[in-house]
Amino acid sequence: MAKKKLKVRYTPEQEALLARLKRDLSEQLSKKPRRLAHSLSVAKTAERLAVIYGVDPFLARAAGILHDWEKASPVSEQLSHARELGVDLGVDLELVHSLLHGIIASRVLPARYPELPPAVWHAIAVHTSASADMNDLDKVLFVADGIEPLRAPSAGIERSRSLVGKTSLDDLFWESFVGGIVYVLNGGRYLYPGTIDTYNALASRRARWNR
Repeated sequence: MAKKKLKVRYTPEQEALLARLKRDLSEQLSKKPRRLAHSLSVAKTAERLAVIYGVDPFLARAAGILHDWEKASPVSEQLSHARELGVDLGVDLELVHSLLHGIIASRVLPARYPELPPAVWHAIAVHTSASADMNDLDKVLFVADGIEPLRAPSAGIERSRSLVGKTSLDDLFWESFVGGIVYVLNGGRYLYPGTIDTYNALASRRARWNR
């Protein structure tokens, strides 16, 4: 990631809310220190990406702090919670349990933090699965989650890190998204059919752009 230090200024109200989110998350993930460290690292990375790419850094940092909120719960509880909320991904939820935490958080946290706009919850909802219609905040959180400094390096992650500030946000997101698919395939894991649909929609759009 670019070495240049970027300064961000927030209003007192924004500073207070970010501090509250961090305190709440620290309590929520108190039994999962590595997940907490990851979340805070994603928040800082998302803030930096937002500044570089002209996205609201406050919203990016808030989304980064909260994106893994539901990871405090074991998978069995996430599955139960998702079913209670009526989450339907078109497949057995046990096959896609790794995608559920963002969707759950996006549905339960707005009541707790009404100060935050729908854009934050949308970014959190799609930060694992992605979608064919990602806005810039969505892309910032998705990329930040994949390249934050505490993640162990891989060829794909290092490539994405090297492109920050050197390519467009669209291209950076594409690299990160495709890298995630390759990771799933290399691990012999189940690939959510919706991800294939998203890939095809994005690939088709990029092909039209490049004509």
